[in-house]
Amino acid sequence: MTTVRIPAGWPATEDRARAVQDELRTRVVLDESGPSPGTGHVTGVDVAYDDGRDLVVAAAVVLDAATLDVVAESTAVGRVSFPYVPGLLAFREIPAVLAALEALPCAPGLVVCDGYGLAHPRRFGLASHLGVLTGLPTIGVAKNPFTFAYEEPGEARGSASALLAGEEEVGRALRTQAGIKPVFVSVGHRVTLDTACAHTLHLAPRFRLPETTRRADALCRRELRAATG
Repeated sequence: MTTVRIPAGWPATEDRARAVQDELRTRVVLDESGPSPGTGHVTGVDVAYDDGRDLVVAAAVVLDAATLDVVAESTAVGRVSFPYVPGLLAFREIPAVLAALEALPCAPGLVVCDGYGLAHPRRFGLASHLGVLTGLPTIGVAKNPFTFAYEEPGEARGSASALLAGEEEVGRALRTQAGIKPVFVSVGHRVTLDTACAHTLHLAPRFRLPETTRRADALCRRELRAATG
């Protein structure tokens, strides 16, 4: 397990964090289609906290995109780098996630975040933030729609509906399993929304959540138990 070091100059206040969001948001790339589903590597990242001990553990799990077999995995542990503030969660998670990604022995390919990209009040969630900092193609696949509106998609697997901020489509509600509540997909960086949804469906052949998220979630929780046990 890698030990996390907080980057020099990491924001310590809400005002500074919002200023950083405003600066980095201009660097998000939205006109690249991204890698094709089922090709190369795809990596899930997730974090787990022990707030009582002020600890965060991040996990990165690389899958073969064609077979969904695990290729590599890594974890990182450190102190929480920012207080809990809605809309600024990336500042709590990114130092640990970056450390986990850097510890991988292979290229991660597309990175799937358990959270949001453009589907964020300031249009710059974790997936976008991570993508801009690393240059990697990223998407966000969230369990709930945050504050955005949507119509329930059809019951069939693959059905989707727009996730809306007013009239702006910031993501999609996507049914990954028939009759099961949808997930909420948004672009992070260097991927289109169509490609992001295609990846999400490919990564969720049996369960509601993508295999990337399921495996990264299990790994970071296991490592947090080990770190605090």
